[in-house]
Amino acid sequence: MPAEQAAARRAWVIPLAWTAVLLDGFDLVVLGTVLPVLLRDHVWGITPASASVVSTAGLVGMTLGALAIGTVTDVIGRRKALIFAVTLFSACTALCALAPSMWVFGLLRFAAGLGLGGCLPTAIALVTEHARPGRAGSATTTLMTGYHVGAVLTALLGIWLISPLGWRSMFLAGALPALVLVPLMIRHLPESAAFERTRPAETVAGLFRGGMLRATLAFWVTSFMGLLLVYGLNTWLPEIMRQAGYPLGAALGLLLTLNLGGVVGLLVAGRVADRVGVRGSAIGWFGGAAVFLALLSVKLPGPALYVAVFLTGGFVFSAQVLVYAYVGRTYGDAFRATGLGWAAGVGRLGAISGPLVGGALLSAGIAYPWGFYAFAAVGLVGALAISAASARRTPVNGYLAG
Repeated sequence: MPAEQAAARRAWVIPLAWTAVLLDGFDLVVLGTVLPVLLRDHVWGITPASASVVSTAGLVGMTLGALAIGTVTDVIGRRKALIFAVTLFSACTALCALAPSMWVFGLLRFAAGLGLGGCLPTAIALVTEHARPGRAGSATTTLMTGYHVGAVLTALLGIWLISPLGWRSMFLAGALPALVLVPLMIRHLPESAAFERTRPAETVAGLFRGGMLRATLAFWVTSFMGLLLVYGLNTWLPEIMRQAGYPLGAALGLLLTLNLGGVVGLLVAGRVADRVGVRGSAIGWFGGAAVFLALLSVKLPGPALYVAVFLTGGFVFSAQVLVYAYVGRTYGDAFRATGLGWAAGVGRLGAISGPLVGGALLSAGIAYPWGFYAFAAVGLVGALAISAASARRTPVNGYLAG
């Protein structure tokens, strides 16, 4: 392929991967957006406990998808894996709008999760491998702004669509962009040059070799804590705020504010990571998340509450993305997608735990303020775990640790 043509195709990587991650971000928030309506209208006789089961089904699918597809990308290539992931989760999301029962809905959420779990690590691997030298941190956080732009748009869609068109319209709206995105990816998305060079025969075992055991375990623990926060807050923040006495419109507005803070936090975090290092930035961001989550347990006046929620989103969501940036920097070409896939996959266990913890606290009637204390403790554990991540340098091509 001529150099000019190759450069033109590389220019498509970030826009296409960003859009794919935007659709992933839609899924992050859509259940939290429709749950208050499902619970209020007793759709399918749903309760907080059964809603937690449905949420868990999707997250189990994401866990399996990340573990499987994240590893497969190092064998079949990033391009094919990302196209497949987007096609699968978009089709299943559209079918959610037609679900006749809670059990079918949960099954479709599980199937969509398989694609969603593979989307993120594959997209990060592609963007990392096409990033300019020294810009991997900001490249990853820029990509992940799509995740939270998707979440913000979903919160807005919830405000605009649910009342006139019903909750099912949300899932149709989330699936429609794939009708344009998938053909563009087939036509323009290039394969990773790093994948073409390495084409490894072994993958998962490499995460524990060459002095990587400690780093790998630390990444897994930190990702667990980070995704527990992300999914716990996005699933239950509106309902927790309703329990605190806020109306539904204000609760959804706080969810929107949380994710707007996430977008701004990502832009700041990426530049800080490029300047001072991704490890120290990740530790600081998890610590900040713990502080502001604890602050939300205090009854604040209107403007101060929105500021606190905005800053909480800026720290919580950026902290998890800095973990991904650290993983992408630590593992070299041969194991990058595998390392990202397994960090995301193990982290999805935290994503499963977050909604379960929130649902249990809501069922017990103590989600406000104790939910915020619990989430703050999780942020503190995340800071301690990522501080333990270190790996010695090795001449093996499979690693690029420091």
